[in-house]
Amino acid sequence: MNPAFWQGKRVFLTGHTGFKGSWLSLWLQHMGAEVTGYALAPNTTPNLFEEARVADGMHSIIGDVRDLAALTQAMQNSRPDIVIHMAAQPLVRYSYANPVETYSTNVMGVVHLLEAVRATPSARAVVNVTSDKCYENREWVWGYREDEAMGGYDPYSNSKGCSELVTSAYRNSFFNPTDYPRHRVALASARAGNVIGGGDWAGDRLIPDIMRAIEAGEAVTIRSPQAIRPWQHVLEPLSGYLALAEKLYTDGPVYAEGWNFGPHESDAKPVAWIVDTLTREWGDGARYVIDTTAANLHEAHYLKLDCAKAHTRLGWQPRWSLSTTLQHICNWHRAHHAGQDMQRVTLQQIDAYLGTNQTSE
Repeated sequence: MNPAFWQGKRVFLTGHTGFKGSWLSLWLQHMGAEVTGYALAPNTTPNLFEEARVADGMHSIIGDVRDLAALTQAMQNSRPDIVIHMAAQPLVRYSYANPVETYSTNVMGVVHLLEAVRATPSARAVVNVTSDKCYENREWVWGYREDEAMGGYDPYSNSKGCSELVTSAYRNSFFNPTDYPRHRVALASARAGNVIGGGDWAGDRLIPDIMRAIEAGEAVTIRSPQAIRPWQHVLEPLSGYLALAEKLYTDGPVYAEGWNFGPHESDAKPVAWIVDTLTREWGDGARYVIDTTAANLHEAHYLKLDCAKAHTRLGWQPRWSLSTTLQHICNWHRAHHAGQDMQRVTLQQIDAYLGTNQTSE
């Protein structure tokens, strides 16, 4: 990923008010991109979007991807070079209670996004961000490759498999690589593992639940201690999305495929390891208990990604170990608890990830 590439690029980003979207918006601004965001208002208090003043350096539009006309108008007005679609209903357990909202957002939302791209002549590179849960999970001990079958047991996971199928259908029907000289659009999808980092306050999600309990001086309650996930700092997949978008823009249809972005195999850890490490890193009496009374909703136990294609063809590699990631999460939340400037803290962590020291003191 080349930071200089992004200088002056017009980027249309859906989901910019969310956790991942806020990190990516700040990163794009930091590199000099002209960012237009389109998303619902933040749904938690506090939230990273407001705490880090993300809107200050971009054009922020509060809108719903289920509104095709509004989405299309916003995209056309921004005249983007690159479109990154991250707006989603992102929670597995929430999807059981709200399946219609989940499907309408995660499936029809991507249909609307791609229809808006068709109506926006400036768009050249499109990345649809889905999930590692798009795969038909067979509880394999090895990682899923990009050519594995789509599926998903629960409404959320299944909706992401559907989103992948929609992306494939639009690529075949309207943005076919063999017809690239005519339409000039390169469309890819990106599948990431469990993303963690400072500034995530979503409900019913492991790291936010841990941090809320720790900061309240309460024991952390966990429900699936042996569940294994491909944990990674939020900046890891974001760097992959940026590298992929850059390749789509410069090399077109060669990279118009599905791509996995996950951690090294050694960082696919069980929930209990995460909680134990994070509570020890925080100190100050942080502790956890296992909840044996949680509602018995199906969630995948074992899930890993094979990212060899991204390593080989994009030159993308994870930079931070899981231990380093947890240290940065603790540092971010300590800074927030101390009332520091969280835009500055977030940008400093981006620079630390890049191995630079560009953020002013």
